[in-house]
Amino acid sequence: MKDEKLSVESVATDRRNVLKGTAAILASGMFPAIHAQEKIVLRYLGTAVNQDKKIAEKFKADTGIEIQYVAVTTDDVTKRAVTAPNSFDLIDTEYFSLKKIVPTGNLLGIDTKRIKNADKITTLFTKGEVAGKKVGDQGTAPKKVMYLDKPDSKTFSATPTQYMTLIPTVYNADTLGIRPDLIKRPISSWAELLNPEFKGKAAILNIPSIGIMDAAMVVEAKGIYKYPDKGNMTKAEIDLTIKTLIEAKKAGQFRALWKDFNESVNLMASGEVVIQSMWSPAVTAVRTKGIDCTFQPLKEGYRAWAAGFGVPKSVTGKKADGVYEFINWFLDGWAGAYLNRQGYYSAVLDTAKAKMEAYEWAYWMEGKPAAKDIKSPTGDLLAKAGSVRDGGSYETRMGGIACWNAVMDENEYMVKKWNEFVAA
Repeated sequence: MKDEKLSVESVATDRRNVLKGTAAILASGMFPAIHAQEKIVLRYLGTAVNQDKKIAEKFKADTGIEIQYVAVTTDDVTKRAVTAPNSFDLIDTEYFSLKKIVPTGNLLGIDTKRIKNADKITTLFTKGEVAGKKVGDQGTAPKKVMYLDKPDSKTFSATPTQYMTLIPTVYNADTLGIRPDLIKRPISSWAELLNPEFKGKAAILNIPSIGIMDAAMVVEAKGIYKYPDKGNMTKAEIDLTIKTLIEAKKAGQFRALWKDFNESVNLMASGEVVIQSMWSPAVTAVRTKGIDCTFQPLKEGYRAWAAGFGVPKSVTGKKADGVYEFINWFLDGWAGAYLNRQGYYSAVLDTAKAKMEAYEWAYWMEGKPAAKDIKSPTGDLLAKAGSVRDGGSYETRMGGIACWNAVMDENEYMVKKWNEFVAA
């Protein structure tokens, strides 16, 4: 993969295609005599997990536009979007949060005519399909909240339109992380999270709207109950789910209820926990320490999640042009390839593929044995030559979705009951 050096003239010409006029050239940072007010700084609200310093540095090097990260928790991203929409220029939020944000009118529909690769965004988002096959859509599947009828609409469109709520950034299908070297036997079901064999060595994610979905996967796997929609439980279903968790907690099943990414890494790396709710980059982080850790495919399927870029209604003019430029840049391949190498998936697969080596693409996306050692974006060894990615190919993993992260109609009641579990 080579990084071509462009002349000042060619960079300026490319920039004119997106931001017109001399103000755009000044904003690119190409010339030393720039008034401070001509520089564009975009305040990017999101969680720290998605806010990568290398991405901001690369974007600034390519365009001269500065990204200023505003890192908060998943819940606080939604709160800021609802209560303080003037405090950011770009939001990176999960699709399930849109049911809370869109009715406020604080987000503008993104004009797909201004998004160069809009028609190449994976069909997982636009149609709910992978390789032409429908995937599970319990919970807040992106296709349910993907479109608005008009830019300022406060309700979702049931059919595709010119205006998207969010442009996908990263997504994945989550499962349980395990320490195979300490468990020493095959793990194939969500039910194992509550197996007494792992008493005191299991952990679950303490973000209510996500943790309860993992719990529901366990409840179904154990044959206790089958939910019509795990992502939108009734009060009785919430009671049943929380009761199951409280019983397990009182029996000493859980070593921890983790909220922080680093906490999940440390629990697994130390061996204090051998099976837990986990995120793909956390598994990657454990592996970079030279410790055996598997993002375990399970027969009941995956709990999927997805995040995307949204544009607040307060952003106009040159700032808005800068936001659209960042979104277009993000879909152009470099960022997608960078994220794919962390175990995430990118919105536009073709452009990411063009920025990856053939052996990397074969490992990460096609489920093939690694032809060479696989390294992280920072150069750490993730998998040795001959290894196969957990869960196999993109089509196998994303085609195996059982449900999506969601905000339930009974969300307040669910959070109240979840807190009873935490306090039990």
